[in-house]
Amino acid sequence: MKIAIKGLHDDRYQRPLSLIADLFFEETELVLGESASSELEVSFTVEDNGGSIFRVHGVLGELTCSHEKDLGGSDEKESFRRKKQAVSYVYLTLLQEHTGIIQKWGILTGIRPTKLLHSKLQKGEPQEKVHNQLREDYLITDEKIELMQQIVDRQLDVVPDLHDLGHEVSIYIGIPFCPTKCAYCTFPAYAINGKQGKVDSFLGGLHHEIDAIGAWLKEKGIKITTVYYGGGTPTSITAEEMDMLYEQMYASFPDMEKVREVTVEAGRPDTITPQKLEVLKKWNIDRISINPQSYTQETLKAIGRHHTVEETIDKFHLAREMGMNNINMDLIIGLPGEGVEEFAHTLEETEKLMPESLTVHTLSFKRASEMTQNKNRYKVADRHEIGKMMDMATEWTTTHNYVPYYLYRQKNILGNLENVGYALPGQDSIYNIMIMEEKQTIIGLGCGASSKFVHPETGKITRFANPKDPKSYNDGFEHYTDEKIRMLEELFSK
Repeated sequence: MKIAIKGLHDDRYQRPLSLIADLFFEETELVLGESASSELEVSFTVEDNGGSIFRVHGVLGELTCSHEKDLGGSDEKESFRRKKQAVSYVYLTLLQEHTGIIQKWGILTGIRPTKLLHSKLQKGEPQEKVHNQLREDYLITDEKIELMQQIVDRQLDVVPDLHDLGHEVSIYIGIPFCPTKCAYCTFPAYAINGKQGKVDSFLGGLHHEIDAIGAWLKEKGIKITTVYYGGGTPTSITAEEMDMLYEQMYASFPDMEKVREVTVEAGRPDTITPQKLEVLKKWNIDRISINPQSYTQETLKAIGRHHTVEETIDKFHLAREMGMNNINMDLIIGLPGEGVEEFAHTLEETEKLMPESLTVHTLSFKRASEMTQNKNRYKVADRHEIGKMMDMATEWTTTHNYVPYYLYRQKNILGNLENVGYALPGQDSIYNIMIMEEKQTIIGLGCGASSKFVHPETGKITRFANPKDPKSYNDGFEHYTDEKIRMLEELFSK
């Protein structure tokens, strides 16, 4: 769909308006100015004469919409943010009326909606006023505002000192290996078979990072809130390698006995063994993920997961028998070939297991994934059916006493929906809350791990990523470790 936008000449409008167009149409191309070949034309008239009020009027065919924003003497950056908000408001309204599709998240295209709500409430603004702002300024529906508020309330119940943890850090440790790579995946994940040399080299670098970062944290007296092992699949390495890694963690990191939570993703059931579960027990780690994604065997085959449905169920029971008391499971709405019937079956099977927490993802076509590169091979449900499946998930979790405690959104997510984490009382993942709400620094160790440095006072965020491929990581892990320590020095010395 090629869309011409007349009356706006500032290139800074290009990206926000393109993101909104993508909510309604596939493969959009947006042109600022005249375009003879455009399939859709939207004309804007703006009143921007340096005054305190910015007015915008939009026309799409016979449809019209007007909106205005008070610039209130704000600085240039804030002034443009408000102008962009007004233009987006008009643009979304016109496209909703033109297509008949209502976007429940309104003009909000960021991935962390609850962060916006937290920031407004933290400033002391009354809840009712904030909700009105979300409704009137962002066009978010009451349904999503209620979901946001429910999650914010739950997060503050789980982590009452959420807004005061800026002087602590959490640790993310990335293990970039899996049995096979799933078709929808863009995480650093390399098939582990036949790559023991790369694994050995990688683990040597990771041990160095853990030792060096741990020493720095001890020296500075900085506490760790949570530790999270992700990937890839952290249980792809051997039981012996896991044991040595956790031993290094306990030897290097400060006050491990006071860390609130250690999580290890064991997402691929085909990596779980009794020996690996024994290692987890040895180091008092009982929060793990075992991810079915779907309980339909044909789906697992289509997306490149080479385990069986039965194996997921068997490994779940094995983990339970061996003392794993906090198991998370991931489900994905909209996998190829799946509709309401298949998702209903997945919920029925989940009910037989009742994990402590459940993350319901909506499939996202990530640019670098195999699925996106070959879309014609993967038939997915339409917007209406995707929405119906999300409603089924919401109803199922409510019925079974799961409460939403975090959410995030992604580009190219089916139905413009969201990913929601649900948990039974007292089983919420603190790390998931910390990573989504960006209230503290997350130090990323390992191949492909991203660090997010959050200034304890200002909240300013600086990102730094380790290389994604094992060879580059192995060649430069000392440099990347030194860079992180340098950035930490700057961050915590101010």
